[in-house]
Amino acid sequence: MIRTAIIGLGAIGQRLIKGFNNHPEIEITAVCDRIEELAIKTARELENARAFTDYEKMLDEIDLDLVYVAVPPKYHFQAVTAVIEKGLHVLCEKPLANSLEEAERIYLHAREKGIIQAMNFPLNYESGCNTFVSLIESGYIGKLRRVELKLRFPQWPRAWQQNEWVGGREQGGYVLEVGVHFIQQMQRIFGPVHVLNHFLAYPDDLQACEVGVIAQLETEEGTPILMDGLSQIAGKEEIAFTVYGTEGTLSLLNWSELEGGKIGEPIMSLKKNDSLTGSLIDELVKAIKGKQANLIDFKAGYDAQIVLEKLREANR
Repeated sequence: MIRTAIIGLGAIGQRLIKGFNNHPEIEITAVCDRIEELAIKTARELENARAFTDYEKMLDEIDLDLVYVAVPPKYHFQAVTAVIEKGLHVLCEKPLANSLEEAERIYLHAREKGIIQAMNFPLNYESGCNTFVSLIESGYIGKLRRVELKLRFPQWPRAWQQNEWVGGREQGGYVLEVGVHFIQQMQRIFGPVHVLNHFLAYPDDLQACEVGVIAQLETEEGTPILMDGLSQIAGKEEIAFTVYGTEGTLSLLNWSELEGGKIGEPIMSLKKNDSLTGSLIDELVKAIKGKQANLIDFKAGYDAQIVLEKLREANR
């Protein structure tokens, strides 16, 4: 059994607990959160897990193989570094860290230790996004002409995200929380991308995150990428990742839905290829057992952070 611990039991940390707990080769042996009641409650639900409020104490007292770090971005560096120092395999929430310097240090430290290290970028394991990638690679749109990322949030933070940090300028905002997923996908599909210029709009509250973003990026081949985001607006949430080519247009909508069309034809809903669904936890288990695995590693997390921090530099 792969003895696993989870640091951070908020909304994001809780999402993977069920998957870990249901995997036949993983045993959750410890959970940690600074809110003691939450740690105790989660441990009781898992039956065989111990509860901690101090992850360093947990790392000292429990024999572990894998640690999932799901604390807010500001604390990634300290927590992930502590895990790496113990020589344990680590899964980290996105983004890798809260600055480019921290992200680079984590990436190099993990590489030096030779541990399994992975990022939780779930789009890489979902059929909608993988069908989107497959269609692009098979020539559905022809030669790439433009990439657009549209982000619309009537309320940010969303109703289920009401906490002390996700709406703050220091370590929150939708460019970080949502945009980084699609930055990573751009790099996955098209290779390195570069920020040419960007503009962030802020509310009067100096501690609050952005309410608007317009950014121009490009691929190494010079293909333009446009990021257009707004929050605190009328309407409903909308996320659209769209590619335009010489032969057609293709969009990944709201994380999982597909639509597209060839030039001269209407845009229509497209069917996802469910055989392209994967599992991050399955891939982690494969890697830990020495098998070939599909993991988004810290190098990919660092590469995404380069672009993310360029977009967020006005936040500092």
